[in-house]
Amino acid sequence: MSSDQPANKGAVRQQLREALARLSATDIHNKSIAACLHVTQSPEFAAARSVMLYLSMAQEVETAPIALRAWQRGMTVVVPKVHWEGKRILPVEINSLTSGITTTGPGVREPITGKPVPVDEIDLVVVPALGFSQTGYRIGRGMGFYDRFLAQGDFTGLSCGLAFEEQVLPTLPVLDHDMPLSMLASDRCIRRFTTSCIGK
Repeated sequence: MSSDQPANKGAVRQQLREALARLSATDIHNKSIAACLHVTQSPEFAAARSVMLYLSMAQEVETAPIALRAWQRGMTVVVPKVHWEGKRILPVEINSLTSGITTTGPGVREPITGKPVPVDEIDLVVVPALGFSQTGYRIGRGMGFYDRFLAQGDFTGLSCGLAFEEQVLPTLPVLDHDMPLSMLASDRCIRRFTTSCIGK
Protein backbone atom coordinates (compact mmCIF):
# COMPACT_ATOMS: atom_id res chain seq x y z
CA MET A 1 0.00 0.00 0.00
CA SER A 2 1.47 3.34 -0.99
CA SER A 3 1.98 6.13 1.52
CA ASP A 4 0.15 8.65 -0.68
CA GLN A 5 -3.22 6.91 -0.39
CA PRO A 6 -4.63 9.35 2.23
CA ALA A 7 -3.65 12.31 0.01
CA ASN A 8 -5.37 10.59 -2.88
CA LYS A 9 -8.49 10.24 -0.75
CA GLY A 10 -8.43 13.98 -0.04
CA ALA A 11 -8.28 14.79 -3.74
CA VAL A 12 -11.05 12.31 -4.53
CA ARG A 13 -13.27 13.76 -1.80
CA GLN A 14 -12.85 17.24 -3.30
CA GLN A 15 -13.67 15.94 -6.79
CA LEU A 16 -16.83 14.27 -5.46
CA ARG A 17 -17.95 17.33 -3.50
CA GLU A 18 -17.66 19.40 -6.68
CA ALA A 19 -19.70 16.84 -8.63
CA LEU A 20 -22.43 16.85 -5.97
CA ALA A 21 -22.51 20.67 -5.88
CA ARG A 22 -23.44 20.66 -9.58
CA LEU A 23 -26.67 18.70 -8.91
CA SER A 24 -29.81 20.82 -8.63
CA ALA A 25 -32.50 20.20 -6.03
CA THR A 26 -34.67 18.73 -8.80
CA ASP A 27 -31.82 16.43 -9.90
CA ILE A 28 -31.35 15.23 -6.33
CA HIS A 29 -35.06 14.54 -5.86
CA ASN A 30 -35.58 12.72 -9.16
CA LYS A 31 -32.37 10.72 -8.93
CA SER A 32 -33.18 9.80 -5.32
CA ILE A 33 -36.54 8.36 -6.34
CA ALA A 34 -34.87 6.29 -9.07
CA ALA A 35 -32.10 5.00 -6.80
CA CYS A 36 -34.51 4.09 -4.01
CA LEU A 37 -36.74 2.25 -6.47
CA HIS A 38 -33.80 0.04 -7.43
CA VAL A 39 -33.41 -0.84 -3.75
CA THR A 40 -37.09 -1.47 -2.98
CA GLN A 41 -37.60 -3.61 -6.09
CA SER A 42 -34.57 -5.79 -5.32
CA PRO A 43 -34.84 -9.37 -4.02
CA GLU A 44 -32.48 -8.41 -1.20
CA PHE A 45 -34.97 -5.83 0.08
CA ALA A 46 -37.90 -8.21 -0.39
CA ALA A 47 -36.16 -10.83 1.75
CA ALA A 48 -35.27 -8.42 4.58
CA ARG A 49 -37.21 -8.15 7.82
CA SER A 50 -35.28 -5.09 8.97
CA VAL A 51 -33.46 -2.36 7.09
CA MET A 52 -31.05 0.22 8.45
CA LEU A 53 -31.07 3.59 6.67
CA TYR A 54 -29.30 6.89 7.12
CA LEU A 55 -31.35 10.06 7.55
CA SER A 56 -30.40 12.10 4.49
CA MET A 57 -28.39 15.29 4.64
CA ALA A 58 -28.14 17.88 1.86
CA GLN A 59 -26.62 16.46 -1.35
CA GLU A 60 -27.25 12.85 -0.29
CA VAL A 61 -29.69 10.43 -1.87
CA GLU A 62 -32.98 10.85 -0.01
CA THR A 63 -33.87 7.64 1.83
CA ALA A 64 -37.49 8.45 2.72
CA PRO A 65 -38.94 6.32 -0.15
CA ILE A 66 -37.13 3.26 1.21
CA ALA A 67 -38.37 3.86 4.76
CA LEU A 68 -41.96 4.33 3.61
CA ARG A 69 -41.89 1.18 1.49
CA ALA A 70 -40.33 -0.77 4.37
CA TRP A 71 -43.09 0.31 6.76
CA GLN A 72 -45.72 -0.63 4.15
CA ARG A 73 -44.23 -4.13 4.15
CA GLY A 74 -44.20 -4.36 7.94
CA MET A 75 -40.41 -4.17 8.17
CA THR A 76 -38.43 -2.70 11.04
CA VAL A 77 -36.73 0.57 10.08
CA VAL A 78 -33.48 1.31 11.88
CA VAL A 79 -31.29 4.41 11.73
CA PRO A 80 -27.93 5.29 13.27
CA LYS A 81 -27.67 7.24 16.50
CA VAL A 82 -24.17 8.68 16.59
CA HIS A 83 -21.88 8.24 19.58
CA TRP A 84 -19.45 11.01 18.69
CA GLU A 85 -16.93 10.43 21.49
CA GLY A 86 -16.74 6.71 20.80
CA LYS A 87 -16.78 7.30 17.03
CA ARG A 88 -19.43 4.66 16.47
CA ILE A 89 -23.04 4.42 15.42
CA LEU A 90 -25.74 2.71 17.44
CA PRO A 91 -28.71 1.24 15.53
CA VAL A 92 -32.10 2.31 16.88
CA GLU A 93 -35.63 1.68 15.59
CA ILE A 94 -37.75 4.63 14.40
CA ASN A 95 -41.41 4.94 13.46
CA SER A 96 -41.36 8.44 11.96
CA LEU A 97 -39.08 10.45 9.68
CA THR A 98 -40.16 13.79 11.15
CA SER A 99 -40.82 13.56 14.88
CA GLY A 100 -38.08 12.98 17.44
CA ILE A 101 -35.28 13.86 14.99
CA THR A 102 -32.44 16.27 15.76
CA THR A 103 -29.32 17.51 13.98
CA THR A 104 -25.89 16.97 15.52
CA GLY A 105 -22.24 17.24 14.51
CA PRO A 106 -21.67 18.37 10.91
CA GLY A 107 -25.35 18.42 9.94
CA VAL A 108 -26.05 14.78 10.80
CA ARG A 109 -29.73 13.98 11.33
CA GLU A 110 -30.41 11.35 13.98
CA PRO A 111 -33.14 10.27 16.41
CA ILE A 112 -33.22 11.87 19.85
CA THR A 113 -34.14 8.51 21.35
CA GLY A 114 -35.08 5.09 20.04
CA LYS A 115 -35.25 1.40 20.83
CA PRO A 116 -31.79 -0.17 20.34
CA VAL A 117 -31.70 -2.94 17.74
CA PRO A 118 -29.12 -5.75 17.98
CA VAL A 119 -26.69 -5.67 15.08
CA ASP A 120 -27.33 -9.32 14.26
CA GLU A 121 -31.02 -8.56 13.65
CA ILE A 122 -30.32 -6.09 10.81
CA ASP A 123 -30.73 -7.76 7.42
CA LEU A 124 -29.86 -4.88 5.10
CA VAL A 125 -27.85 -1.71 5.75
CA VAL A 126 -28.17 1.17 3.29
CA VAL A 127 -24.86 3.00 3.42
CA PRO A 128 -24.08 6.63 2.49
CA ALA A 129 -20.77 7.96 1.23
CA LEU A 130 -19.23 10.77 -0.75
CA GLY A 131 -18.38 8.27 -3.46
CA PHE A 132 -18.31 4.62 -4.45
CA SER A 133 -16.20 2.47 -6.73
CA GLN A 134 -17.44 0.05 -9.35
CA THR A 135 -15.70 -2.69 -7.36
CA GLY A 136 -17.69 -2.28 -4.14
CA TYR A 137 -15.70 0.19 -2.06
CA ARG A 138 -16.77 3.56 -0.71
CA ILE A 139 -15.15 6.79 0.40
CA GLY A 140 -16.85 8.52 3.30
CA ARG A 141 -16.14 11.75 5.08
CA GLY A 142 -13.10 10.41 6.87
CA MET A 143 -14.51 9.46 10.26
CA GLY A 144 -14.84 5.69 9.67
CA PHE A 145 -18.24 5.23 11.34
CA TYR A 146 -19.64 2.83 8.75
CA ASP A 147 -16.40 0.91 8.26
CA ARG A 148 -16.36 0.17 11.99
CA PHE A 149 -20.05 -0.75 11.96
CA LEU A 150 -19.78 -3.12 8.99
CA ALA A 151 -16.64 -4.74 10.43
CA GLN A 152 -18.48 -5.95 13.55
CA GLY A 153 -18.56 -9.71 13.81
CA ASP A 154 -22.23 -9.58 14.83
CA PHE A 155 -23.24 -8.01 11.53
CA THR A 156 -24.16 -10.78 9.09
CA GLY A 157 -26.54 -8.85 6.82
CA LEU A 158 -26.00 -7.23 3.44
CA SER A 159 -24.61 -3.74 2.88
CA CYS A 160 -25.95 -1.60 0.04
CA GLY A 161 -24.40 1.68 -1.00
CA LEU A 162 -26.86 4.33 -2.20
CA ALA A 163 -25.61 6.87 -4.72
CA PHE A 164 -26.19 9.26 -7.53
CA GLU A 165 -24.42 7.88 -10.59
CA GLU A 166 -22.19 10.97 -10.45
CA GLN A 167 -20.71 9.54 -7.24
CA VAL A 168 -19.63 6.26 -8.85
CA LEU A 169 -15.99 6.12 -9.94
CA PRO A 170 -14.10 3.28 -11.65
CA THR A 171 -11.76 2.85 -8.66
CA LEU A 172 -10.97 4.45 -5.30
CA PRO A 173 -7.93 4.47 -3.01
CA VAL A 174 -8.48 1.56 -0.61
CA LEU A 175 -6.97 1.18 2.86
CA ASP A 176 -6.81 -1.95 5.04
CA HIS A 177 -9.77 -0.91 7.21
CA ASP A 178 -12.08 -0.08 4.27
CA MET A 179 -15.01 -2.52 4.16
CA PRO A 180 -16.36 -3.64 0.78
CA LEU A 181 -20.10 -3.47 0.14
CA SER A 182 -22.41 -6.26 -0.97
CA MET A 183 -24.11 -4.10 -3.58
CA LEU A 184 -24.56 -0.53 -4.82
CA ALA A 185 -27.79 1.11 -5.97
CA SER A 186 -27.68 4.30 -8.01
CA ASP A 187 -30.25 6.16 -10.06
CA ARG A 188 -29.01 4.15 -13.05
CA CYS A 189 -28.82 0.57 -11.81
CA ILE A 190 -27.89 -1.93 -9.12
CA ARG A 191 -24.39 -3.33 -9.05
CA ARG A 192 -23.86 -6.57 -7.19
CA PHE A 193 -20.24 -7.24 -6.62
CA THR A 194 -20.28 -10.79 -7.89
CA THR A 195 -22.21 -9.77 -11.01
CA SER A 196 -22.36 -6.92 -13.49
CA CYS A 197 -24.58 -3.86 -13.45
CA ILE A 198 -28.30 -4.72 -13.51
CA GLY A 199 -30.89 -2.12 -14.41
CA LYS A 200 -32.01 0.21 -17.12
